[in-house]
Amino acid sequence: MGRLVGIQPIPELMDGGTVTSPSIAIFSPAGEYDIENRGIEPDVTVEQDPKAVSEGHDPQLEKAVAITLDELEKHPVQTPQRPPYPDYHKQ
Repeated sequence: MGRLVGIQPIPELMDGGTVTSPSIAIFSPAGEYDIENRGIEPDVTVEQDPKAVSEGHDPQLEKAVAITLDELEKHPVQTPQRPPYPDYHKQ
């Protein structure tokens, strides 16, 4: 779901482009300021272990790969059968 976030004017860059950053939140129906990128609870929680990371491991990536392989094992990808090529020489 997208929401409007106020953007203050930013000076133009040398190439004519601009860079913007949200700086003003909107007022929600609940009576609070509401901003984007607050996030939601993750589907899977992975503990970040600094020692494992320093040893070259990526706990988030490793968990994602494990979940994906498990799902592929439960629900193997079915390769559709290609129909035979038509024979345009038959009349």
